[in-house]
Amino acid sequence: MASTTTCTRFTDEYQLFEELGKGAFSVVRRCMKIPTGQEYAAKIINTKKLSARDHQKLEREARICRLLKHPNIVRLHDSISEEGFHYLVFDLVTGGELFEDIVAREYYSEADASHCIQQILESVNHCHLNGIVHRDLKPENLLLASKSKGAAVKLADFGLAIEVQGDQQAWFGFAGTPGYLSPEVLRKDPYGKPVDMWACGVILYILLVGYPPFWDEDQHRLYQQIKAGAYDFPSPEWDTVTPEAKDLINKMLTINPAKRITASEALKHPWICQRSTVASMMHRQETVDCLKKFNARRKLKGAILTTMLATRNFSAAKSLLKKPDGVKESTESSNTTIEDEDVKARKQEIIKVTEQLIEAINNGDFEAYTKICDPGLTAFEPEALGNLVEGMDFHRFYFEN
Repeated sequence: MASTTTCTRFTDEYQLFEELGKGAFSVVRRCMKIPTGQEYAAKIINTKKLSARDHQKLEREARICRLLKHPNIVRLHDSISEEGFHYLVFDLVTGGELFEDIVAREYYSEADASHCIQQILESVNHCHLNGIVHRDLKPENLLLASKSKGAAVKLADFGLAIEVQGDQQAWFGFAGTPGYLSPEVLRKDPYGKPVDMWACGVILYILLVGYPPFWDEDQHRLYQQIKAGAYDFPSPEWDTVTPEAKDLINKMLTINPAKRITASEALKHPWICQRSTVASMMHRQETVDCLKKFNARRKLKGAILTTMLATRNFSAAKSLLKKPDGVKESTESSNTTIEDEDVKARKQEIIKVTEQLIEAINNGDFEAYTKICDPGLTAFEPEALGNLVEGMDFHRFYFEN
């Protein structure tokens, strides 16, 4: 059972190991509970410079994760608050991303896709029954418990999740990932639990053919497609998909959220609950091949964005990020860095500007984006693309990609 402890030393109870990932304000490391030897993943949040709003988000994420206890959700086991840091101790999931596992399989069928989406729906249904909307369902947040065959799918990352009352619909802000956003979010209408079901529809579509239902290099055109519900089932790849699978997708990708299928209803759909007799068992090699390309493309985009954010030359950023003389890095197990307060404050300013840029990109607001971005940054060469992007073309490239 997850517990919240204040003013206790995390390192008294846990031993930290290698880094597993990092974000703007946090780092995730493997850890072990000393008394039991049980391994977990510790999300370590630097709270020293979090804004009041960021503190609220952290508290909300911890509160939501404590509430959710399901075999298809990455579980929070402990929450420890200390001076300057907050530790969230989660299940250690070692199987990697679901989509990466699928492309490594020798055999993959429609029935396998049905089993995958069933587990995702089970996790979403548990969230919805507890008044939680995830808001960021996408391949990166669908993990496998282990590398064992048949390992459970685990839903992760509740950083954007919100709490709702019953079937409450309200404007909770623009949040999510472009290709998985629902029409109501793009219209800035009140929304609620149905946004997760729309994202499930996008994920199921990809699980069956290896590419998304809505796609355009231009984000504005992508959003127009989504708002219009403009997708189809083209030949020849969809010719071998059963009508029941297409029916479930149609029910998930219904523009009107009031008419969209719910998680509990989807779990009762014949293609899910009568899988052995309804879903095709034929191997889908074309799907695996397309999914490999889809995985590579999204990984490349993620790498480009990460590199751009890491190397972005905001005005005087280089001088801001240089360590002043006398500043030393600690080698203590807490892995913290003693920094000049002014440098840390300015780093946070840079992070906040980056977040504003991302918000402008998510909103499709190029004008707002260009007002924020640094006119002094004139060129960037994405090594993987092998071409030079300069001046305003750079900003357009970053905005669109």
